Amino acid sequence: MKKQILTLFIAFTAIFASAQKTIGDVKVDAKLAVEGQNLTLNGAGTREKMFMDMYVGSLYVTKKSTDGNAISAANEAMAIKLNIVSGLITSEKMISAINEGFENSTGNKTAPLKAKIDKFKGFFKDKINKKDIFIIVYVPGEGVSVYKNGTKKGTIDGLDFKKALFGIWLGNKPADDDLKEGMLGK
Repeated sequence: MKKQILTLFIAFTAIFASAQKTIGDVKVDAKLAVEGQNLTLNGAGTREKMFMDMYVGSLYVTKKSTDGNAISAANEAMAIKLNIVSGLITSEKMISAINEGFENSTGNKTAPLKAKIDKFKGFFKDKINKKDIFIIVYVPGEGVSVYKNGTKKGTIDGLDFKKALFGIWLGNKPADDDLKEGMLGK
């Protein structure tokens, strides 16, 4: 009887442990349901700047992959979740990082996406606080929607925009190499 109880306890512990992982102080869920999509964690990591943790980034997909360019280019539902872990992130710094990210992702060819990039940056204009959570979700045929702490900020259409946006984290010149590796589950 004791052996059966121990076996059940271990099984439940294993199920719970696989349901989430922890990065720093952030619990990263194995699944994410958003915009009617049920997504699975591909990987997660920490964005660092000057040896300080800024946010935990988690990538959720329908099919796991270790190819960042293929994920960015895919016309499939996916999401990036950003858990802000630093009080040093301001709206201005986030918008500056977004500008730099799009320049790197597109090889400085942001002109065709300027209106969409400007709209996206507008979703980050309000004060950003430690423990804020942003979810950036792409749904084919609908576009990229951004949520801040559960409130939808807006949607931007176009696979071209989604490719450039996800390339910020997953492209050839990512915001943070270690974060990219983590998001790709490497």
